[in-house]
Amino acid sequence: MKTGRFTLGFAYLRLSNEEAQGGESSSITNQRMIVENYCRQNGITLVREFVDDGYSGGNFNRPGFKEMLKQLEQGKANLVITKDLSRLGRDMREASYYAEQFFPEHGIQFLAIADNFDTEHDNIMAPFLFAMNEVYLRDGSRKVKDVLRSKRESGQYCACPPYGYRKDRENRYRLTPDEATAPVVERIFQRAAAGDSSRKIALDLNADGIIPPLKYRVLYRDEFSEEGASHASDTWNYTTVKRILKNPVYLGHTLLGRSKKVSVKSKKKAAVPRDKWAVTEDTHPPLVDNALFQRAQENLGRGSRDYRAYDHVRKSIFGGVAVCAKCGHALCSCGTVYKGEREKYWYLSCTHQRQDIAEPCQGVRIRYADLVELVRRDLNSLLALSDEEVEELVQEAVRRMGSEENLKARQLQKERAEARLATIDKIVTKLYTDNAMGKLDDDRLERMVCDLEKESAGLKAALEELSAPDAVQEAVDNYTRFFELAKQYTHLEQLDRDTLLTFVERIEIGPKVYENGGHKVPARANQPYRQSVRIFYKFIGELAENGEKCSEEKPA
Repeated sequence: MKTGRFTLGFAYLRLSNEEAQGGESSSITNQRMIVENYCRQNGITLVREFVDDGYSGGNFNRPGFKEMLKQLEQGKANLVITKDLSRLGRDMREASYYAEQFFPEHGIQFLAIADNFDTEHDNIMAPFLFAMNEVYLRDGSRKVKDVLRSKRESGQYCACPPYGYRKDRENRYRLTPDEATAPVVERIFQRAAAGDSSRKIALDLNADGIIPPLKYRVLYRDEFSEEGASHASDTWNYTTVKRILKNPVYLGHTLLGRSKKVSVKSKKKAAVPRDKWAVTEDTHPPLVDNALFQRAQENLGRGSRDYRAYDHVRKSIFGGVAVCAKCGHALCSCGTVYKGEREKYWYLSCTHQRQDIAEPCQGVRIRYADLVELVRRDLNSLLALSDEEVEELVQEAVRRMGSEENLKARQLQKERAEARLATIDKIVTKLYTDNAMGKLDDDRLERMVCDLEKESAGLKAALEELSAPDAVQEAVDNYTRFFELAKQYTHLEQLDRDTLLTFVERIEIGPKVYENGGHKVPARANQPYRQSVRIFYKFIGELAENGEKCSEEKPA
C-alpha cells in the first residue's frame, strides 16, 4: 500500500458546535483545504476523509471516528492526518492513547499538521499540547455554564419549549402559548382536576386523534435526524400525561437546571437536588391557574376511574382523602343492600393488611352518610366564623408556634445539630490524617467522607429551617389563604367532592372503640361506640383535637 516514502492515508476532520461559532479558521472546509494541500506537497494519496461535524472533542463516541477505526482495522490505510491534535480530540487521556499508543501499535502513522506531530518522530511537546487542549475544553464548558446560569437567573428560557408553548418570535428566550397545543394542555389539566386518571386521559386523546408531544415536534416544530424521529410514538401514554401535569411551567414559571452533565467529557446527566433548581416565577403567560393545577396534583396517582357513569355504583366523594389512621391506607367504598336500602348500609372500610402492624385494621370502618354529615357540619362551623373569631384562631396558632416549650425544643434541636456538625468536621480531619499516614485506604476514605457529607448536608438544611425567622408569618399567611377561600362560601346544604377537595387535605378515620373496651362485638349487636375522625384542612392542618363521633352499630 505504500506510495514511495508515505502510505495511503485517511483525513479526519472534526468541528464542535461551539467551535463553529469561532469563524472560518476551524471550519470543516478550512481543515479539508489544509490537509489536501499538505498531501499534495508531500506526495500522499488520500483514500478517504471522515467527518464529524457538530461533535465535541470531549469524548470519542463519534460516528465518523468509529467508522475510520473500522476501516483501519480492515487495512484500507495506515496513515491518519488531522489539521491539529485538537481535531483528534480534547480529552487528554484518550487523545494521547490513540495518538501515542493505539495508532503506533497497529502500524498506523498519525500526523497533526499544525502541531508538527508525527508518530514516526519524537514529540517532546506532545504532553503539553494534549493538556492544553483539555484546558480549552474545560474552559469552554465553564463559559457555556456561566452564560446559561446568567440566562436562567434572569428568567430567560434557554431550553426546548415544552408542549403547549413555542418560543416568542420577538424574543427567543421567552415562551408564548402555542395556538395548536395549548388547548390540549388545558384539556389535560381540566380532566385531571375532574378526577380522570392519567391513563384515561391518554386513551381519550388517542381516540380524538391528538398528536402526542414528540411526534408534534418531529412533524411541525423541530428538526430531527432520521434516527431521532424514529423514536417518536404515534400514541399518548399515561407517563407523558403525568409529566405534563407535574410541570410548573404551565403556571407561568421558568424552571431549569433539573439535571446536569456528570462531567465535561460525558453526555450522561445526573439529577440536581430540587433546592438547586433555577426557578423564576411569572416569566410567561400561564396555561392554567394555580387552583386548577393544585386540583390536578391532588388527583395524581389516585387511580380515579370513570365509575360515575354507572348508576349501581356508590359514588363516594372521599376517594384518596379518607384514610385509615392505623395503617395510612385509603379507605374503600363498600356495603350492601338490605330491604332495598343502599345509603343506610354504605361504608368506608380499610381492607389493607400491613405486615408490620401487630394487630390488623379491624374496626376501621365508618358509615358513609355519617362521615359526610360530620365533615359538612365541621366545615359549616368554619364558614360561619366572624372576622373576630378568625383573628382569635390565628392568634392561638401563633401562640402555639411561639410557645416557650416550642422555642426551647427548637433551640435544643439547633444546638444538637451544630454540635454534630462540629463533630463531623473533626472526624473528617482525622480520616484524612489517617489516610495520609497509611492507616486508611483511599476507597474506604471516600465512602466514609461521602456518608458524612450527606449527613452534614441534612443537618445544615435542618438548621436553616430551624433558624427561619418567618415561620410564624408563614402560619398567618396560610390561615389568611384558607379563610379568604372560605369567604366564597356561605353555608353548605350538601357536601360534594369539589368542595371537599377545595378545603380538605386528609381525613384520618380511627378504629371503633366499644364500651367494653374492645374493637369487636358479637354480630348484629347494637352497641354504642366512639370513633376518632381527624380532619386536616388545606394550608392550616388540623384545627382541633381528635373529633369523636358517637353512634350505634346497626344490623346489616
